[in-house]
Amino acid sequence: MDGYLYHLRSSRRLEQEPHRNVELMWLLKTLRPDPKTMADFRKHNLKPLRQVCRECTVLCKQLDLFAGDLVAIDGRKCRAVNAKARNCTPDKLTQLLAQIDRRIERDLQELDGQDTQEDTGPPGGAVADHVQAQSEALQQRKLHYADVRAQLEASGAPQLSLTEPESRAMQLGKGGGIAVCYNVQTAVDSKHKLLVANDVTNDTSDRDCLSPVALQAKDILGGPFDAVADVGYYHGEEVKTCLAAGITPYVAWPLTSANAKLGLFSTDDFSYDQATDTYQCPAGAQRTFRFDAVEHGRHIRYDATPACGGGALKPQCTRSQGGRRITRWVDEHRLEAMEQRVRRRPEVMKPRTQWGEPPFGTMQRG
Repeated sequence: MDGYLYHLRSSRRLEQEPHRNVELMWLLKTLRPDPKTMADFRKHNLKPLRQVCRECTVLCKQLDLFAGDLVAIDGRKCRAVNAKARNCTPDKLTQLLAQIDRRIERDLQELDGQDTQEDTGPPGGAVADHVQAQSEALQQRKLHYADVRAQLEASGAPQLSLTEPESRAMQLGKGGGIAVCYNVQTAVDSKHKLLVANDVTNDTSDRDCLSPVALQAKDILGGPFDAVADVGYYHGEEVKTCLAAGITPYVAWPLTSANAKLGLFSTDDFSYDQATDTYQCPAGAQRTFRFDAVEHGRHIRYDATPACGGGALKPQCTRSQGGRRITRWVDEHRLEAMEQRVRRRPEVMKPRTQWGEPPFGTMQRG
């Protein structure tokens, strides 16, 4: 804990403290552990260390440092100690193996050329030995990549990091490119910007991270509260899980309509009437329920009408010959209610970053 107090997080920097920090010399009785001892201690005692952090959070609650009614959920990509070159995907491994095959083929052709020169001119044994050694090294690399591909296929994961296996290549955003990272999730109370809950995942996006960290926060706070998050957390099932637990989520509606990007009417241009369970299109025609299906684990209803077959607005509505179909999740009303909440309470949405960002700023600047 002394290391965190003085913003020293690496084991090698902590190793220096027992040699110079008089307080720590007294506390450790002049013991001077090496960095591996400290790293192994942290590695082998994760559960009690987490419990210590939880007790600190519980103490904050007892001291009335949490308001407990509004929590900001946010995430940040934190770099792993794993170079991008040591992160592998199936496509990347296929390309690397193909490159090695081409280089081996080129070396074999060069060796054939050396054999021809030896028959007609002075010997070139040194060059041939170099090419032969290079070819053998490439064969070893090929075996290594083939072994990595077998590990990747056996794991069933979309990618594999060789130095820190649980890390993943992630998009940093804001032009930051791609780096091998962990996805750190936090829930921050709005009163004093103190952490209520946190989690570390290797999910490459925040889409599935809303309810896990929100439920952790509820274990600490106890009662119901509002949870505000950015648009990256928009996911119907996550919203549904939060509502079932007594957590009221505030996540803005994302503008992801493919039709709108094509200049066509989006689903937002169709008004839904809950009483009649129908959609009305911009041309005034009603689209009624036709059939339902389960797609990617979600129960989806399809609404359509033949009325748009020759409508004047059809070119702005759809390019399909069969007319426009509207899909609706059976729990879509939960998302519509959340959209109304977000619009009614802009004072909750606007200062979201002011609540969620301070802990990350402290970690980065500390």
